[in-house]
Amino acid sequence: MNKAEIIKNFDPNQPGLADATIFGLPFNAENSEIIVIPVPWEVTVSYGSGASKGPEAILEASYQVDLMHEEFPELWKLGIYFDDIPKELKKTSKKYKKLVAPIIDLLEAGEVIENHSKHLKNQMIINNACQDMVNWVNERTTYWQNQNKLVVLLGGDHSTPLGYYQALAKKHDKFGILHIDAHLDFRIAYEGFTYSHASIMYNALCLKHIEKIVAVGIRDFCEQEVDVAKKHQKRSKVFTENHLKNNHFNGVNWDKQCDEIIAQLPDKVCISFDIDGLDPTFCPNTGTPVPGGLEFHQATYLMNKLVASGKTIIGFDLVEVAPGDHDDWDGNVGARMLFHMCGALAKSQKINTGQAVKF
Repeated sequence: MNKAEIIKNFDPNQPGLADATIFGLPFNAENSEIIVIPVPWEVTVSYGSGASKGPEAILEASYQVDLMHEEFPELWKLGIYFDDIPKELKKTSKKYKKLVAPIIDLLEAGEVIENHSKHLKNQMIINNACQDMVNWVNERTTYWQNQNKLVVLLGGDHSTPLGYYQALAKKHDKFGILHIDAHLDFRIAYEGFTYSHASIMYNALCLKHIEKIVAVGIRDFCEQEVDVAKKHQKRSKVFTENHLKNNHFNGVNWDKQCDEIIAQLPDKVCISFDIDGLDPTFCPNTGTPVPGGLEFHQATYLMNKLVASGKTIIGFDLVEVAPGDHDDWDGNVGARMLFHMCGALAKSQKINTGQAVKF
């Protein structure tokens, strides 16, 4: 069957098809407009773990998401396809994660790693493995871009999108990043790991194609990160949680604050969404939770305003979703955020997602 026939014969009111792709959709890669690349990686995590299980948790939870999205009711018809989970990458992540813990323990004990040849060697091995992951993401993203697909990335920890940004830079000379997160991620090779999850935005700044990083909801950062932000103040703008809340307490509503945030972004935008940018009630099992954060609909409202501004969303990553041992809440929230972000991406690209539902 062609795509039109598949849509005609599919009942979007039925439960999601468990043997189908993400959200229970009946499409394959060829007839899907959006490709989701899962990257089950969390080698350099320094606190809680579980982000490598995020893509599978979101996939499983997605079958329970109703396809009639209030703002993008025709979104499902575009086709969203979940790429194959790279089993070898997942295996590699698990292998090298075991080498990280002793290094972190050593540093936390105040030791100098150069005095420990075994750990110094392992640190180099880990950095090389992370570089291989970055290269794989770059190549996989480029492959799907060359098929004229809209490509999005689903982590894994926050180190995973660097190769994705590199691939976007092949297609777009200039773009910005809307960075929603609890953490600034401007650390330089945190704990000696070049591709640390805490260094992703510093590494992104090293890409000349990225005009500006606009960080939102930040509420945890160190002195080094402040120095980096000040050094690159023409290419970065930080909206801390404290700043946003103080504005709110002084009568500045979220709509106006969204306008202020969006005004800082260039015409082309990639969204980088670390789930811990939300209040921890929405992501209790994420690796490095911090009190405070955005409500779910504050985040989606910001994205909707970004679409309405006329700026173009060229892609997004969703990272740090970690499933709990006894429930699927984190995966559920992640799946619903993913669905909304796909809608915002498609609408921003001038693809018909239908008229918002009116009751």
